[in-house]
Amino acid sequence: MAEAAPMPLNRLSKRAAETFFGRQTELSTLLDALSPNGPLVTFLHGIPGQGKSTLLSHFAEKARAQGAQVEIMDCGQVEPTTQGFLNHWGELLGTSFNDAPAAASEILKNEQINILCLDHYEAFLLLDSWLRQNLMPIMPDNFRLIMASRRSPVPRWLTSPGWHGLIRVVALAPLDQKSACEVLVQGNVPQSQCEAITNRTHGNPLALKLAAAANLSHASTTHKAAALEDVMQELTGMFLAEVSNPATRDALEKTSVARRITHSLLRSLPGVDETQFEELRQLPFVDTRSDGLRLHDAVREALASTLRATDPERYFTARRHAWAQLRADMRAAPQSELWRTTADMLFLIENKVIREAFFPSGHQELAVEKAQPSDWMQIRSLIRRHDGDASVTAFASWWEHQPNAFQVVRNADDQIVAFYCMAEAADLDPAILQADPVAEAWQNHLDESDLPMSDQTLFLRRWLTVEQGEGPSPAQAACWLDAKRIYMELRPNLRRVYLTVVDLPVYAPVATKLGFQHLPNCTESLGEQTFQTALLDFGPDSVDGWITDLVGDEMGIIQESPLDPKRRTLVLDGEEISLTPLEFQLATFLESRAGDTLTRFDILTEVWGHVDETASSNVVDAVVKSLRRKLGNSAQMLETVRGFGYRWQKS
Repeated sequence: MAEAAPMPLNRLSKRAAETFFGRQTELSTLLDALSPNGPLVTFLHGIPGQGKSTLLSHFAEKARAQGAQVEIMDCGQVEPTTQGFLNHWGELLGTSFNDAPAAASEILKNEQINILCLDHYEAFLLLDSWLRQNLMPIMPDNFRLIMASRRSPVPRWLTSPGWHGLIRVVALAPLDQKSACEVLVQGNVPQSQCEAITNRTHGNPLALKLAAAANLSHASTTHKAAALEDVMQELTGMFLAEVSNPATRDALEKTSVARRITHSLLRSLPGVDETQFEELRQLPFVDTRSDGLRLHDAVREALASTLRATDPERYFTARRHAWAQLRADMRAAPQSELWRTTADMLFLIENKVIREAFFPSGHQELAVEKAQPSDWMQIRSLIRRHDGDASVTAFASWWEHQPNAFQVVRNADDQIVAFYCMAEAADLDPAILQADPVAEAWQNHLDESDLPMSDQTLFLRRWLTVEQGEGPSPAQAACWLDAKRIYMELRPNLRRVYLTVVDLPVYAPVATKLGFQHLPNCTESLGEQTFQTALLDFGPDSVDGWITDLVGDEMGIIQESPLDPKRRTLVLDGEEISLTPLEFQLATFLESRAGDTLTRFDILTEVWGHVDETASSNVVDAVVKSLRRKLGNSAQMLETVRGFGYRWQKS
């Protein structure tokens, strides 16, 4: 039997991978990196759909043909921490290294030009300063860095001393009329319609491909002037009409609520068949990556906004099912894979207050850098201006004993416009506690908390900007963004963050949404300034669990637990019931795997820490029995699965 002719959409997808129109000037500029005197850093930027990833792929092919070693890293798949970056880079090179000097030594082994391309660099905003300050200065002369991003570079790349002439910025413009028409003609669009469609799509390569696909059966479609965002939404809808399989259309719309498409996501969505994975893979605006499928951002945003507007119940149902699946994936993921699920969960956050507090969507103009020994005079002046001489005395001890706790923000004139001071509680020099009443109060509160030894705590002692003090500002946002980098690096052991503010009411609405609580007993006065303390306890599941709970709360998914992790007690109907250490550990373990049936072996291994050869299943049964007795009328939460083990009922 003869093989069926390929479908138009599959044919279009194949052509998209095989053709490369225009961009010869930009390609030539990227290839300048191969020259011994070429730029060390090339920054490629443009709006979604402009073809940055395609250009990088063609550049890599050309550069390899000229003898260079080129690796492309998809930043969207990598944990935005130094170790996450180094681990992934090592995998690309077929080796491993633990720090930047080891990476530099590895590159030095090869005499050829080594180029690392960072695609979707906007996902690496947390690492931007580290790359510029710590990685690039120690890399050998045969190393080049190329970054492709939606956003233009942080100005510090262009203004920092020593970088002049070593970085080149390439703005990716729309395709010219000739190249745009070539894309359309390749997609079977009549030459007579090319000019109108090119004008309509603003020469955006992705929009051109969508228009070509939609035009296969909509040749008479009129093309009125409109903003590119509106055009993308209209073209996406027209393209969706070309997908003949209703099940594929349904899967495409529902998966638009998620960052990536996985088999587990498809299984979790009501009415969606897991076999749709292969159907979705064939679509021309879907990328196949090592961790699943990705809808192109512009298409995904158009699909999601349309679904939310036209069928809000279906939209929110898809989000809730995605959240539940991600919560399960997060619990099962090994540490090396945890970031992907965390990033997926962050993607679900819609509340701008919460999203912007963690990963701002706007362009970051300011960069945070490690304070230098010569910076103390400017930092001291800033503290004296806003907090007074008594605070200067306290911070002088921090500077003397813990100078690495200080990070600064500089303007284009290399002047400090802000700073923040943060350190791990376990690393704090005792002399600081003697000189700083605020830090001492935090340490006393921490000592009374009885947290596990493995849990880590951050003291975010202060942030100040020249003009606004502790008030909201771009410089303050830059400080907070850098602090989030530390949050991510300390996962999964980071448990608490203490911070201090003077004007608590200004931050109360945002802080409450994020889970901060006011600690009145830690209020301290230095001179005429009174400092209030706020505490963020991430909970036993660290930053990842905190993010999960934030998303669940936003969706109205109530996660009420009868366990108090701080006091290690059981709270039922307002009554606090004490638990033995084994009872609390058992209840916490079962609740963390709510809905799963767990064997006695699982429990002995996870709660006892090992399987005691002298212990029998009766040991587990005895603790279960006593815990169930204390649960009283709620004992049904702890279910016995005969012949197998136990299960904690989902709330």
